[in-house]
Amino acid sequence: MEKLADVIENLPLVDHHVHGALATAVDRATFEVMITESSVPAPSGTTHFDSQVGFSIRRWCAPLLDLAPHASAEEYLARRDELGNDEVNRRLLAAANVDRYVIETGYQGDATLGLEPMAAASGRPVHEVVRLEAVAEAVARDGVGAAEFAETVRERLAAHAETAVGFKSIVAYRHGFDVDPARPADAEVLLAADRWLREVSASGVARIADPVLLRFLLWQAVDLGKPLQLHVGYGDADLNLHRSNPLLLTEWLRQVEGRLDVLLLHCYPFHREAGYLAQVFPHVYFDVGLALNYVGSRSIAVVAESLELAPFAKQLYSSDAWGPAELHYLGAVNWRRAMTRILGQWVDDGEWSFDDAVRVATMIGSTNARRVYGLPE
Repeated sequence: MEKLADVIENLPLVDHHVHGALATAVDRATFEVMITESSVPAPSGTTHFDSQVGFSIRRWCAPLLDLAPHASAEEYLARRDELGNDEVNRRLLAAANVDRYVIETGYQGDATLGLEPMAAASGRPVHEVVRLEAVAEAVARDGVGAAEFAETVRERLAAHAETAVGFKSIVAYRHGFDVDPARPADAEVLLAADRWLREVSASGVARIADPVLLRFLLWQAVDLGKPLQLHVGYGDADLNLHRSNPLLLTEWLRQVEGRLDVLLLHCYPFHREAGYLAQVFPHVYFDVGLALNYVGSRSIAVVAESLELAPFAKQLYSSDAWGPAELHYLGAVNWRRAMTRILGQWVDDGEWSFDDAVRVATMIGSTNARRVYGLPE
């Protein structure tokens, strides 16, 4: 296991779904909200540091800031402020040993580093994934009318496809996977666009949640043929978790087979369902990112469950870190520790060979993402 740990520890990862690190320093209250999927502070007299992710920060990140493992939250945040946000980013991103980042830029981009600043902070190449809903919302804010909406969205998505390595949809957040799987007719899209654009004009808020328009966006991604990421499962408070079970996508997955690769993101607590879909559909892949940070020392159990059913060529590594660079680092730490413990035990038990364990860790940590997104070696 020691030999395997050394190999996995030094494996350059491809973080296939991630966001930028913090652009500027934040106060304690803001930092605490950023290390949970909740959007509100911890109840009075409590702290979000009293969680698996909080304990992981104090255990694994503290030494990188020149503190003892398990330093208190107060000591940790004081040292973070002393070093400054840029230095914290530099240290933690370097320690993650990620070879390249595939960054989705559609969520609260002002708070985090963009593509070029993230490349500068990490010293590693970055690639962009474009959020479908963000493109449609930008079209709405530009004052495009209902008659021009669909064609304008098509043109902008095609332009993004020239440089982006993939697209992403948050249909799970905005409606749920229990949508009609069929491509909407042009007349349906026109009526839905007219209704939605009138709402945008009246409210001044462009937030697309109409199921017809969400389906329209999904099918535009299908037509472009780029890898499509879909948020699945665990997320923040505006998500109806039961409607984000990927099994609800089964008929849509049948309809789009052979036209693009679909990457199911995060998936907890539906990672076993995602593993089933990855096994039965040749174009479906998945990861257990995001959850790895928040389950902390229990990440070994989650990764082990993800390895039960799905082919190893259909799984990818991601951190889904957003904001504090601690999350970029901990995603890698928790994944490496889990893979070492799980695969090492199988090798020790004689179930696997050492070479196979290294090969599978490399596939999931790097090779599969390079193949799916067409990234360089």
